[in-house]
Amino acid sequence: MAKPYERPDKQKSNKKGATKGSGGQRRRGLAGKGPTPKAEDRVYHSAHKKKLERQRRDSGRHEREQSDLVVGRNPVIECLQAKVPAEALIVAQGTGHDDRLSEAVLIANTRQIPVHEVPRRDLDAMTGNGLHQGIGLKIQPYKYADVFDLIASVKERNQTGMFVVLDNITDPRNLGAVIRSTAAFGGHGVIIPERRSAQVTGVAWRTSAGTAARLPVARATNITRTIKQFKDNGYMVVGLDAGGEHTLDTFHAATDPVVIVVGSEGKGISRLVRENCDVIMSIPTEDWVESLNASVAAGVVLSEFARQRRVSNGTPGSD
Repeated sequence: MAKPYERPDKQKSNKKGATKGSGGQRRRGLAGKGPTPKAEDRVYHSAHKKKLERQRRDSGRHEREQSDLVVGRNPVIECLQAKVPAEALIVAQGTGHDDRLSEAVLIANTRQIPVHEVPRRDLDAMTGNGLHQGIGLKIQPYKYADVFDLIASVKERNQTGMFVVLDNITDPRNLGAVIRSTAAFGGHGVIIPERRSAQVTGVAWRTSAGTAARLPVARATNITRTIKQFKDNGYMVVGLDAGGEHTLDTFHAATDPVVIVVGSEGKGISRLVRENCDVIMSIPTEDWVESLNASVAAGVVLSEFARQRRVSNGTPGSD
């Protein structure tokens, strides 16, 4: 069948629908588009960038407050014996029973901690590897105190405050040891940075030997500002670092409200924190010993400060 005749100058078009008119586009263009979006919802506005940054910080804070999972038979038993607050004991199916596993289950049942038996692949997914020995303990998120509340609480009880501030401490075992020493020598709390610092995880709980359950730990967004807050409330801030104007033997003001700032063994305390300390104090050691571990240094100073306070109060056995 022959094709119908078409004009040679006619333009071919694949356009569908009406060939004339706007198709209602102009009419729709005149319609209202609703209220103007908020500044933070406009992608080109600076408020939008601030909103994204705020969401990112909130997201990071949420991640830090998630439950911690301690794995391995010995670490799990140590946490259970230290009475670390736990949500559940997780046991992989097919795990060989021994005395340690039986002890963990017994302690969990005694403390009324739920025991969940899960497929091994689920526990592998929780830990990211298979190095869990078939057992894990889900730790409850630690409830941090507020620095201002700690200062107010000591003042209400009419006590002479003694706090430890940690700067650049990233090992949770050091944090746990400092918590334990602070509790042992009559301290009132430990303050840690919110970021780039060890947090109260299962490892810190275990190292603290359960004292983290009774000694408050506060988290500060800015350590320098927190130190100024202590100074405004009458505290003397003592920074532990080499080359200080005082040594532990020559400092005799521990009977006043005091804050002890401890830095890491390698970096020490940061520059801004050091500049805001009232006193920089060093610990006398043998010349061939380069430095002390942060938790050891804190324990030595806390012990001496506690001794000075016992002498001041006339407590027997303080000499």
